[in-house]
Amino acid sequence: MPFHDGVSWNLLISGHASHGSVNDAVKVYNLMLKDGLGNLSRITFSTMLIMSSSRRCVDLGRQIHGHILKFGFGSYVFVGSPLVDMYAKLGLIYDAKRGFDELPERNIVMYNTMITGLLRRGLVEESRRLFRGMKDKDSISWTTMITGLMQNGLEREAIDLFREMRLEGLAMDQFTFGSVLTACGGLLALEEGKQIHAYIIRNDHKDNVFVGSALVDMYCKCKSIKYAESVFRTMARKNVVSWTAMLVGYGHNGCSEEAVKIFCNMQRNGIEPDDFTLGSVISSCANLASLEEGTQFHGRSLVTGLISFITVSNALVTFYGKCGNIEDSHRLFNEMNVRDEVSWTALVSGYAKFGKANETIDLFEKMLSHGLKPDEVTFIGVLSACSRAGLVEKGRHYFEIMVKEYGIRPIHDHYTCMIDILSRAGRLEEAKSFINKMPFPPDAIGWATLLSSCRIHGNVEIGKWAAESLLELDPYNPASYVLLSSIYASKGKWDHVSQLRRTMREKGVRKDPGCSWIKYKSRVHIFSADDWSSPYSDQIYAELEKLNRKMIKEGYVPDMSSVLHDVELSEKIKMLNHHSEKLAIAFGLLFIPPGLPIRVVKNLRVCSDCHNATKYISKITQREILVRDAVRFHLFKNGECSCGDFW
Repeated sequence: MPFHDGVSWNLLISGHASHGSVNDAVKVYNLMLKDGLGNLSRITFSTMLIMSSSRRCVDLGRQIHGHILKFGFGSYVFVGSPLVDMYAKLGLIYDAKRGFDELPERNIVMYNTMITGLLRRGLVEESRRLFRGMKDKDSISWTTMITGLMQNGLEREAIDLFREMRLEGLAMDQFTFGSVLTACGGLLALEEGKQIHAYIIRNDHKDNVFVGSALVDMYCKCKSIKYAESVFRTMARKNVVSWTAMLVGYGHNGCSEEAVKIFCNMQRNGIEPDDFTLGSVISSCANLASLEEGTQFHGRSLVTGLISFITVSNALVTFYGKCGNIEDSHRLFNEMNVRDEVSWTALVSGYAKFGKANETIDLFEKMLSHGLKPDEVTFIGVLSACSRAGLVEKGRHYFEIMVKEYGIRPIHDHYTCMIDILSRAGRLEEAKSFINKMPFPPDAIGWATLLSSCRIHGNVEIGKWAAESLLELDPYNPASYVLLSSIYASKGKWDHVSQLRRTMREKGVRKDPGCSWIKYKSRVHIFSADDWSSPYSDQIYAELEKLNRKMIKEGYVPDMSSVLHDVELSEKIKMLNHHSEKLAIAFGLLFIPPGLPIRVVKNLRVCSDCHNATKYISKITQREILVRDAVRFHLFKNGECSCGDFW
């Protein structure tokens, strides 16, 4: 071109900037300056500032700012707006504020940009002042404040501001509804959420996929899974966010099987999962201890390349840990290129579930040496490992550094771990003293933990105190009656046992029935005590009889303390022989091919007799038996258990 004007220079700069060629754009800009300052315009500086912001070029942005002031463009709103936006997006909020304050004229866009920047940095009070000081506000101004308040943990204020916006009669869009519904979900504010849902229907926003997904998420967080399903079913269009919201909602509401089903439905509808969706369905498989489905999703993550995302890798480490494959969990952890606090916590928790205290503590110390900060979940894993291995002083030490060094305020779970550490080790008086010094009383799990240890150690006095405290907190919790009955039964106080049973009947309290399940050929087989419902019952009971004879020859003696009924000895033995986990194990021996481990899940804590019997069974049959009870994993092999008989 024989002649270059401002338009041609700006087009060339804009072309390089849109392709991310920062160096080329800067070269053209410098040539433009040499060609004459008359070529410069508001568009030149706006383009350079937007590029500096998007490519995060702080130094370049500052230089352009200097040129803006030098060449007299500082008073233009068209230049000032991207300048404020650049500083705000680069996290230089005080530079943004200075640029904003120096402008003689400001429009709504600049106010909105400044408010967004302040809220991103958590400067809520300054953003409030600026918002209230605006003469004119548009829908974006209100939505920006609602979103920022929600993101800064001020959900109640966000909902109140939404009400105020509605009274102003301003138009609302998907971002407004998305933010206020997220605030409702965070507060579990179901009634407000329903009111906003009604408003969405009246104003014809219900078919917006973004709004529909936010409604599903809100109802799931408010534990109203039926409402969430209803919204999801009636959505005219669904994207990966909609499906993921429903899937995650199922998982968080204890409906892990439905989460797996909806993932399969999503695939049938041609929606490709992202890393968050796949990580969520793997987490549901972990909750189900469903090794078969989980390994299939592991394979999918390898094929699609989604395993490279840390959300998926972390979910897999957790999944294998929860399924009792701690070696696979550790192998995947070692293969990760990047590990965060969640990765380490997942592995620490996996080893803790196995009661491998030394490995758990070693991992925890390595985590600290890598400069990562443990959170409350990490410490729950470490403390629970100490409790399962009887490491009282170690437990005290970690509880202390959690509070003093890491500034974590203990929650009920941490206190329950400490109660467990002390009481499980037989230090019941110390546990009682610890409880009396707590800033708040234990929850139901804490009292039940103490009561369970009193049963093991036969302490009637503290056991009665724990049971009464549990009944006061939760009068219909069967644990207090069952565990106290067990203590009385072990002391032969059958009249006390009878009295407790009468009280349970009068109050309508029902004990959770113990059940165990085992998976074979994609089908879950569930057993309860003395269960004859299986089509294979004859074979199962014959197998148990055969095993029992061999066990007695090996030295097995039934533990009668596990029977809470005042009946004849022969009847007690029969009751013990037909416990649910024994039926499940017998089924596994009949149908799971030799060489493969037998995996059993139990909804309650494994009793002492079944634990002892399973050790004998593993030795007699030379089979690996993995039992996941309500507390931990037990890996039985060659007559020994991974817990070291301390559980």
